[in-house]
Amino acid sequence: MTSTGVRARISAEPLSLDRALAEVSSPQVGGVAIFVGLVRNHDEGRGVAALSYSAHPSAEQVLAATATVVAEGHGVERVWVEHRTGELTVGDLAVVVAVGAAHRGPALDCCRELIDRLKVEVPIWKEQSYLDGQVAWVGV
Repeated sequence: MTSTGVRARISAEPLSLDRALAEVSSPQVGGVAIFVGLVRNHDEGRGVAALSYSAHPSAEQVLAATATVVAEGHGVERVWVEHRTGELTVGDLAVVVAVGAAHRGPALDCCRELIDRLKVEVPIWKEQSYLDGQVAWVGV
């Protein structure tokens, strides 16, 4: 955890909800908001078999900076945000955002803003493999 209570990771390892909850829990925290992004089996009417995430070498630093700005804007105690890279299959955890705050409102607001900004600002790219054998980059 940084001095601002923010921890951000880009990881090729499976993500853990237990770890995320532990990272944002403290005696000052009375409300925790968690967002979990899962690999789903469809996208815009097409069946998805799997996907792969790639990240720019600066992605973890950008993620940490974004998380810090959002956390400071909401006055929350702690933030844990982690995004997977590599090959993922349907049902895998792709991203976890956990926010601990004294009260639920700031935790929920911060969590939503952080996942929304992460999708736009952090240089992570998704390549989807469809059930029909085609492959496409999404959101690039």
